[in-house]
Amino acid sequence: MHMYGNWRSAAAFRVRIALKLKGLPYEETFIDLDAGDQHKPEFRAINPQGAVPALFDGDGPPLTQSLAILDYIEETKGGQRLLPEDPRARARARSLAQLVACDTHPLYVPRVRTFLTEEYGLPKERMMAFVRHAFGTGLKTLETRLSSEAGTGRFCQGDAVSHADLCLVSLWVGTGIFGVDTAPFPTVGRIAQTCLEIPAFADAHPLRQPGAPQP
Repeated sequence: MHMYGNWRSAAAFRVRIALKLKGLPYEETFIDLDAGDQHKPEFRAINPQGAVPALFDGDGPPLTQSLAILDYIEETKGGQRLLPEDPRARARARSLAQLVACDTHPLYVPRVRTFLTEEYGLPKERMMAFVRHAFGTGLKTLETRLSSEAGTGRFCQGDAVSHADLCLVSLWVGTGIFGVDTAPFPTVGRIAQTCLEIPAFADAHPLRQPGAPQP
């Protein structure tokens, strides 16, 4: 398997965790988003959207969109199960995952930040306020659901890791990059820290990837 990603991409982070949890060997080519490599014709031929991740598994075109890739990996590969067997529990796990990947993460991706800055001249301070607002909205909803719904256990859905946890952690790690106050979200923080103690999550962490800033 061969994935195109980037060290700070939350979407690539989610897929990287799943591959490691499943014990699947893969190679990753890092696309320099800051340098604009995602807009080069050779990468647009791989993913016309100019976004990562893009995953090749054998013959055929690449798989794109992190949640679709996670479903593909779950449905075609063995190893650790990452979605519950019970349909209702599976739907809840997917709902929590989509809350992050579909409703929160897209608001602060580089192409959105760049457009708002270049087209509307939004100063950096206001842009960061917008980003923190996007994070806060998603985290508040996660906290409300995870702290009140019966399905929550050690992880988002019961006591086993699911796609919801991969998405939650990808959001949580971004709070440190963007300076988001996480104190109001103790349940989210508890689950995130539990996940990050698992080697697959820790090894997939953005700051442990090539190209990441070194302390």
